[in-house]
Amino acid sequence: MRKKHTWLLLFLVFLAVIASRFSWFGGETNPVISGDRHLAVHFIDVGQADAALVRCGNQSMLIDGGNAGDSNLIAAYLKKQGISYLDYIVCSHAHEDHVGGLAGALSVATAGAVYAPETEADTRAYRNFKEKAEEQGLSIQHPAPGDSLKLGEASVLFLGPVTEDTEEVNDTSIMLKITYGETSFLFTGDGEREEELSVLDTGLDVSATVLKVGHHGSSTSTSYPFLREVAPEYAVISVGRGNDYGHPHAEVLSRLLDAGTKLYRTDKEGDIVMTSDGKAISVTTEKNKE
Repeated sequence: MRKKHTWLLLFLVFLAVIASRFSWFGGETNPVISGDRHLAVHFIDVGQADAALVRCGNQSMLIDGGNAGDSNLIAAYLKKQGISYLDYIVCSHAHEDHVGGLAGALSVATAGAVYAPETEADTRAYRNFKEKAEEQGLSIQHPAPGDSLKLGEASVLFLGPVTEDTEEVNDTSIMLKITYGETSFLFTGDGEREEELSVLDTGLDVSATVLKVGHHGSSTSTSYPFLREVAPEYAVISVGRGNDYGHPHAEVLSRLLDAGTKLYRTDKEGDIVMTSDGKAISVTTEKNKE
């Protein structure tokens, strides 16, 4: 009888080992990502400006906030998403159409960390942004190329600016790449050709599934060398209908067409939400505005 009990015990131990290694009993073998924790990137329609909300698991990041006049829009969007805490806020650079609405975000949500380039602007929009951050006891951090952080099960890699020794504020833009499973999103602020080339010179990997097109589709950005390395499957342009700059420029649209990239635009589709399960990306849009 004692011998039977011994064999039974050994058999149960064997089953427990198998269950821990394979998924027969509900376990997982080296999972890359959790199946129910998708990455969602909301490209918010703020007209001739930029704003994007990134969510992964129970964490979130806001990248830019549109113009100062978009503060209420950004605040309302966060409330609609049920967000009262942002793990990260990124101001890509000091121009109002990127920093302006961040004060609105900081009025309705607390933040864990705030990032911006060292280059500031002596404008009311930028001062309001700094004051709101300071009210929460936050010091603005200046990431360097190669710095990284976690956003839920996604990883964020800072690519630029490589240098801020320039008179062109656009070229001080924070560039970052968010990777989730086999998919990735590249944000470039208003970085122009000079910054794009300096980022390429670092040797950091800029390839991405989705490219947030730089500078609202201006011909000064999305240069052929940069686009060739990114090789995006999708591209998003945040741009205002009938804007005075002629954005997006025909040259950029042609480059994206040549690259075989599927393009989405906020002036046509409104809010654009891209969701990744770690392998593929699905896209939903607010509406076709034409």
